[in-house]
Amino acid sequence: MRRRPGIAGLQNAAATRDQFRLVGENVAKVRTDVMKEQLATFRSQLEEFARKHKSDIRKNPIFRQQFHEMCAKVGVDPLASNKGVWAELLGIGDFYYEIGVQIVDICIATRSHNGGLIDLLDLRKLLCQKRKATLESLSEDDCLRAISKLKVLGSGFEVISVGRRKLVRSVPTELNKDHSGILGLAQAEGYVTVEQVEKEFSWSAGRAIDALETLLKEGLAMIDDGHRDGKRRYWFPCVTVSSDTTGSETKS
Repeated sequence: MRRRPGIAGLQNAAATRDQFRLVGENVAKVRTDVMKEQLATFRSQLEEFARKHKSDIRKNPIFRQQFHEMCAKVGVDPLASNKGVWAELLGIGDFYYEIGVQIVDICIATRSHNGGLIDLLDLRKLLCQKRKATLESLSEDDCLRAISKLKVLGSGFEVISVGRRKLVRSVPTELNKDHSGILGLAQAEGYVTVEQVEKEFSWSAGRAIDALETLLKEGLAMIDDGHRDGKRRYWFPCVTVSSDTTGSETKS
């Protein structure tokens, strides 16, 4: 018959466990301190890198995107505030704030044409026109970062993907999968008919009409009844209106 451990044995086992726990805590603390030190060193080097390449970061959109990616890896957000070391070093917070204001202006100016949904490339072209800059000087990444800062306005600004395109939404309209599917289908010719929607998605006529009429009500579609076949066309300016068409609107 095995003897049970006595009080002394239990006390020794408890003391051993406490020692292991303390050793584990000390090891974890040392590792944490080392990681904090390495992170602080990397951030310091990142600041030095920013000082050295300030001009390239501000002027070169590809270089600017790569810099943002480096910052993200160490938890640094140069756009988090217009105050502090990053604002002093680069001033890029002001850069994105300015772009954000111009994006709002363009979205409001073109809303009567597109219902508050504009192709990201068209928006980028209009921004360049407004800033008197080349398309190469303002990247898609710059636009996306500026738009992400507009979310604090709580007014529906966001980027949605429809098929191969990215669209910027500036009105608080909820688009479900049916609506997104129709917008994707409309990219081929700029319009759809009820029959096309039924055939493409195997929907009932009621479902197709309901989705299309919702888009029409939200100002995202226009109707065209002037065809010999008698089929109503639902046109979607957000996938057909070019920057040349909307450019005059933003300048007026």
